[in-house]
Amino acid sequence: MSRYWSAIVHRLAPYVPGDQPAIAHPIKLNTNENPYPPSPMVLAAIARELGNAGDNLRRYPDPVARRLRATVAAHHGLKPEQVFVGNGSDEVLAHTFASLLKHHRPLRFPDITYSFYPTYARLFDVCYRAMPVADDMSICVNDYVRDVGGVLLANPNAPTGRALSLADIERIVVGNKSSVVVIDEAYVDFGAQSALPLVDRYPNLLVVHTTSKARSLAGMRVGLSFGHADLIEALNRVKDSFNSYPLDRLAQAAAQAAYEDQDYYETTRARVIASRERMKQALERQGFDVVPSAANFVFARHSSHDAAVLAARLKDQGIFVRHFRQPRIEQYLRITVGTEEECRAVVAALHELLV
Repeated sequence: MSRYWSAIVHRLAPYVPGDQPAIAHPIKLNTNENPYPPSPMVLAAIARELGNAGDNLRRYPDPVARRLRATVAAHHGLKPEQVFVGNGSDEVLAHTFASLLKHHRPLRFPDITYSFYPTYARLFDVCYRAMPVADDMSICVNDYVRDVGGVLLANPNAPTGRALSLADIERIVVGNKSSVVVIDEAYVDFGAQSALPLVDRYPNLLVVHTTSKARSLAGMRVGLSFGHADLIEALNRVKDSFNSYPLDRLAQAAAQAAYEDQDYYETTRARVIASRERMKQALERQGFDVVPSAANFVFARHSSHDAAVLAARLKDQGIFVRHFRQPRIEQYLRITVGTEEECRAVVAALHELLV
């Protein structure tokens, strides 16, 4: 009964994730999951953690994930005190809003971007301005280069897939010396330039990563952020005031193993990139306008066919893609890059619907 709700609940418009279809064997290309399983080293690490009849599970996990943070820090040439971990990048972002982005001047992010950003802004009472992207879905860098109340950018952006250059990101960081710039790199492994090389040079830069995409661990919920130790301390203060044991034992073991198997990561990401380019070309041959993508999805529209109708008809065939009922992008479909077989299936199904 809503009369018992706190006042803030009435103001919230919760984030709506993509469908999780209940049918058997769907072609699920709507939530940007990796089409390939995690590294065999991940499965072995989980099995080891479950050894001794699961005796480890009766004990709390390491609250600060020392081994995982040390592994990831070494992987990126950073120090463990520059690494924060949480339950998926969404939780990391939530702690970021609470600890670093609530100031008297409005936070800026694009009007077309990850729709959790305005949700978190409302939840944490962070004032913000949504800056319009250009007609070609590119981010207008000049909207962010002067000192504002903080900047949050997904790079590559979601749901468009467009990426900023490292030079543009550095311009934004340099232009906001009195506030924090957060670069959400959930999809960076599929073709964009990471801002991690800038972390040691700029104390106002926080870079957010996830293991859900390129490392095939969406089901484990492991997110990370990288920045100056002062920024990481702020995140830890919020985390320890909310949940002092954020990552369970299996998640820590799985994520550490995923970072240790670099060969597997390189192989699967290359396969996804190759499939994306083939799917992009096939869609363009069918008359789709496809936004240049550096992510593991494509964002496409067809001038002669309504996107909502196409998404519904694909769903009737057990093929799930993402359609956003949002101004400016309501005629676009976001299609995750699946296996080669799944990509061919969605292209073939669209071909039949277009004729």
